[in-house]
Amino acid sequence: MEQSPFQRPRQKLMAEMNVVPYIDVMLVLLVIFMITAPMLTQGLKVELPKVDSEAMQVDSQEPIVITIKADGSYWLKEDKNDSSPVLLEQLTESLLVHQQKNPELQVLINGDTQVPYGEVVKLMASLQKAQILRVGLLTEPSETH
Repeated sequence: MEQSPFQRPRQKLMAEMNVVPYIDVMLVLLVIFMITAPMLTQGLKVELPKVDSEAMQVDSQEPIVITIKADGSYWLKEDKNDSSPVLLEQLTESLLVHQQKNPELQVLINGDTQVPYGEVVKLMASLQKAQILRVGLLTEPSETH
């Protein structure tokens, strides 16, 4: 059958999917995740002691994390907030208020390996003044395992 001059030739239907736009979207998302992932890690840079210990059970409520940096400064992290510098006296008062609201309050100590033992003892004494009974020490696993 001949085609008329006004009729286009019939093209074969293409049943393949063009995946190039999906690859472009995937690469853009990959770049976004690569940029945002380092921003998601929070905390203060301290060198934790490396020891073998069992993992601590953390309650459903977010524990309070107290960080002692190598220079002897104290940092307090409550709930999902960022850590903020605090004096030891202010720390004791703040923890006492938290403990009165929640007697089962859990406190984790994040101490640098270079912190003098006396600073840790001062912190433990302030926790005792604030009547904190549940205290944990954060460590990193040793390299022998």
